Amino acid sequence: MNFLARSAARTVTRTLPRGGRTIVSDATSGGYFAKRQAVREHAQGKQDTFTVPMTSTHSAAASTELWRKITYYVAFPSIVVCMAWVYNVEAEHHAHEEHEKQLHGGKLPEPPAFDYLNRRVKPFPWGNNVLFFNPEVNKDMDQEE
Repeated sequence: MNFLARSAARTVTRTLPRGGRTIVSDATSGGYFAKRQAVREHAQGKQDTFTVPMTSTHSAAASTELWRKITYYVAFPSIVVCMAWVYNVEAEHHAHEEHEKQLHGGKLPEPPAFDYLNRRVKPFPWGNNVLFFNPEVNKDMDQEE
């Protein structure tokens, strides 16, 4: 009896029309394009009222223009000035290293052998040196004294 009741209930629920969302929706009707157009007009400053009240009297177009000017006239020149400064510092450093090499016969002077420098408790899987080893900058740990 219980089996027949469940079977009848399933049959009835399967034959009833289903509510809910349809697979295909009509994109031209509805508020999507109206909302999209309102956002565009607000961004261009054509519309002063918007669904979200603005905290300032300026429109979004004025704010956009302000940040565009800040980017072009403050940020980009600041980046160029910082690039020039770093280039000059690195050029001075390179000149100083070349001067040190000339004073010491073509090699940089040996750094002091402090106990806490280049300490290796266990070896790296790739060897004693650091992974990106550069013989001009890093001490070669394979050449122990």
